[in-house]
Amino acid sequence: MSAETPTSKNTSTPHSQPIAKILGELGELGKASSYINTYTPSLLFPIERAPTREQMGIKGTPTFLGADLWTAFELSWLTPRGKPEVAIARFIIPCESTHIVESKSFKLYLNSFNSSSFESKEHVKECLEKDLTKAVWTGTTPKSGVSVQILTPSDFHLHHPHELEGLSLDRMDLECNVYHPAPDLLHAAFDEQPVKESLKSDLLKSNCLVTGQPDWGSVQISYYGPQIDQPSLLRYLVSFRDHNEFHEPCVERIFNDIWTRCKPVELSVFACYTRRGGVDISPFRTSKPGPLPKHHRTARQ
Repeated sequence: MSAETPTSKNTSTPHSQPIAKILGELGELGKASSYINTYTPSLLFPIERAPTREQMGIKGTPTFLGADLWTAFELSWLTPRGKPEVAIARFIIPCESTHIVESKSFKLYLNSFNSSSFESKEHVKECLEKDLTKAVWTGTTPKSGVSVQILTPSDFHLHHPHELEGLSLDRMDLECNVYHPAPDLLHAAFDEQPVKESLKSDLLKSNCLVTGQPDWGSVQISYYGPQIDQPSLLRYLVSFRDHNEFHEPCVERIFNDIWTRCKPVELSVFACYTRRGGVDISPFRTSKPGPLPKHHRTARQ
């Protein structure tokens, strides 16, 4: 199937709405969905990043760089002769893009490949990159594209689990009683020498803004600056437990709160959320240019 065939010729503009309006007009995103298994790019549902960032006090150009790393474990399509192909796909979505893609719409979009024929794996990659780049830059000229890597079964042995590195905060036995984000829990030793360290926790949990279902994750915080009080940091991370927000702004909120309250010179926050519906999401935010984290999965993903 080429990009000019009727099943792939879809020129409708993806809809983009502020969060409040999305929640009031969920449509198929909050209900049982029809299964569309022919290539349909318009299934993608972009959501603006700016309104949520403004609620956090982030206006204009953010202080962070980074990307959202997605892995889809249920990608399939047909060859021109009708034989199914299966693959794992990795996506890198730049955080400077104006929009994210709502995850259920992303899954429905991937399902739309299932009964459509494509000339090659490369053609599937081309369609994914084109459609997703258009969606995350809805209404604007793309400044950077979405990158896609497709792993076929001959590559699956390369996709081993790897745990996040760093000193585990979860080793501490402490009392936690705050379950909504509380940046005032954060403390740092401003009167001592700066340190460089990586800390991690497997206790991150938030809830989907659309469905209210739990989103489980592991998080790594790497920084250079005043030493962050570890009990207070763990309590802060646990405070997301009853918070309703998408993965990407949760990580941006963590970055922004630590950056503002603890004032590190350098900071990176990487969260690996467990998969739902065959897709996992791992947002990464950092204060300085550099390589992205390795696109591995944790054991829970």
